[in-house]
Amino acid sequence: MTLEELGIEVSKKLTDQGKLIEAGWWSYRWLVVPDYVAPVEILNRRRAFFAGAWHLHSSLLTVLDPGEEPTEADLAKMEMIDKELQAFIKEHRRPHLRAV
Repeated sequence: MTLEELGIEVSKKLTDQGKLIEAGWWSYRWLVVPDYVAPVEILNRRRAFFAGAWHLHSSLLTVLDPGEEPTEADLAKMEMIDKELQAFIKEHRRPHLRAV
């Protein structure tokens, strides 16, 4: 099993357990956080990661149009969020890892 396959498997298991953000944290840690970072710095980065996830979640609940079905405006907002986050990962992932 490759590291990528292992990461996908772990992400699926955590997501099935209701831990989507935790799965994202481990992906972020693997892709971005250098191996030499001190434990206290890892804790601080985890807090920042979860704070960012909370911000995104609460913002989505505020800015998306009301109703059960996504509107064109909702889809456009989600696409912009995706582009922003993909650019972040491209800029900050560890150099020896391939793009997501």
